[in-house]
Amino acid sequence: MKKILSILMSLLMVFALAGCHGGAGLSDFEIPEGFDASKQYEITFWAKNDTNINQTRIYENAIKEFEKIYPNIKITMKLYTDYGRIYNDVITNIATNTTPNVCITYPDHIATYLTGSNIVVPLDELLTDPQYGLGGSEVKFDAPTKDEIVPKFLDECRIGEHYYALPYMRSTEACYINKDMVEKLGYEVPDVLTWDFIFEVSDKAMEQDAQGNYKINGQKVLIPFIYKSTDNMMIQMLKQKGAGYSDDQGNIELFNDTTKQILLEITEHAKKKSFSTFKISSYPGNFLNAGQCIFAIDSTAGATWMGSHAPLSDIAEDKKVEFETVVRPVPQYDVNDLKMISQGPSMCLFNKADRGEVLASWLFMQYLLTNDVQIGYSKTEGYVPVTTKAQQDKSYTDYLNHERTDEAEFYSVKLDASKLLIDNIDNTFVTPVFNGSASLRDASGQMIEDVVKSVNRKKTVDDAYIDSLFEDMNSLYRLDQKNTSAIGEKDLGPLPTGSKFLIGAIIIAWIFIALYYIQQFIKKKRAQAR
Repeated sequence: MKKILSILMSLLMVFALAGCHGGAGLSDFEIPEGFDASKQYEITFWAKNDTNINQTRIYENAIKEFEKIYPNIKITMKLYTDYGRIYNDVITNIATNTTPNVCITYPDHIATYLTGSNIVVPLDELLTDPQYGLGGSEVKFDAPTKDEIVPKFLDECRIGEHYYALPYMRSTEACYINKDMVEKLGYEVPDVLTWDFIFEVSDKAMEQDAQGNYKINGQKVLIPFIYKSTDNMMIQMLKQKGAGYSDDQGNIELFNDTTKQILLEITEHAKKKSFSTFKISSYPGNFLNAGQCIFAIDSTAGATWMGSHAPLSDIAEDKKVEFETVVRPVPQYDVNDLKMISQGPSMCLFNKADRGEVLASWLFMQYLLTNDVQIGYSKTEGYVPVTTKAQQDKSYTDYLNHERTDEAEFYSVKLDASKLLIDNIDNTFVTPVFNGSASLRDASGQMIEDVVKSVNRKKTVDDAYIDSLFEDMNSLYRLDQKNTSAIGEKDLGPLPTGSKFLIGAIIIAWIFIALYYIQQFIKKKRAQAR
């Protein structure tokens, strides 16, 4: 019996280690009383960059300057081509307790990270700690204070009762317009577009001559209206109509009569070939710059790809068409009540066993909010700094008011896109964040994609089709499963295999311990009876 108990206790220790392997066992982070400048720390930073080398340089320079200030902190950066890859790798690494220290991400993704115990550090105390908080007395650089972060942007980083991220950059969506084509069709570009206006102009542009060329551009190719992110399209249309999408408790409200009405409206324009999407037809900026699109909707961060003289245009020079590009907010249902999505990357901090390592990572996160980094990065594309400290800095206001040119830094379309967001911060909104909100977002856009694809394949899109589509989206994205999510009452999902073994081993060990003591008790009674 003693040998059996010894073996069981040994197995118990093995399973305990296995159960802790996926991030379990990490204590709640507590701010250290001081930062040990003599200890060496190696920090990993995951960021997103695709083709803009200037953004990579901003990151590299920020790391270089930060390491001069804190020579005992070494930053290793890993660049990804899109946020989805960062998300997938973080999820994978949570299971092996090898998450990065800091990563660029989105609150929807963080809500899923939070289903692991103590994986992401809540920032509430760090934000205001007098020594190491934002702009704290022991911070060795000119960091912004909490009050100098744009309140609306900081609120977007709150999940439930806590802040789990810091905003890094912000953007919204904009409609990039070939003004020449609009006027050639007999219209003027209004200050605020409506959906009816865009669809009307787009449908009219589909007229062709006897040779099959479109009259408006003299080419064989024309898609008047292309939307880059159809998830944002659906979300904004529902918000503008005051219709359901989801609530803060994770209840799914997407599948409603207004959504059906929107999809049927899109169907009519897809039939006329006047509307398409990025996933179906390709990048809207390429069509716009080639004179094959009138209304291209994309992020304000994508402004440097838009227009005849776009610095980052992906098409050959001989394919470009000369035209005047104007920038407007996304189309609205009510021009007196603008509603536009707020988007852009944030930063989250991952928990580690060494509190000093977490504090070192937090200091680096703060450094990414300094004016040099914020203003430098915003100049690379149509992003806007997330701090009032940077937005009100003279170098940034001079940048925004600089004479518009075709050179990359002062590209007119990019400056107009940045000002569009700054002028409309109060009109922006975000969707509720919970474990599963990323899937809901995917489903909202996928319905538009499926409707347009079905029209292209000559399928009938009617009420019955959309009812079936709702069921398919519910099943495909598991939206019919209640999410009590990452907001106070966490749904931690199924137990890891190691944890199951651990619990089983504990139960078995206690059973054998009980049997052992029962055996000893019987032996003792028998001895007394003799």
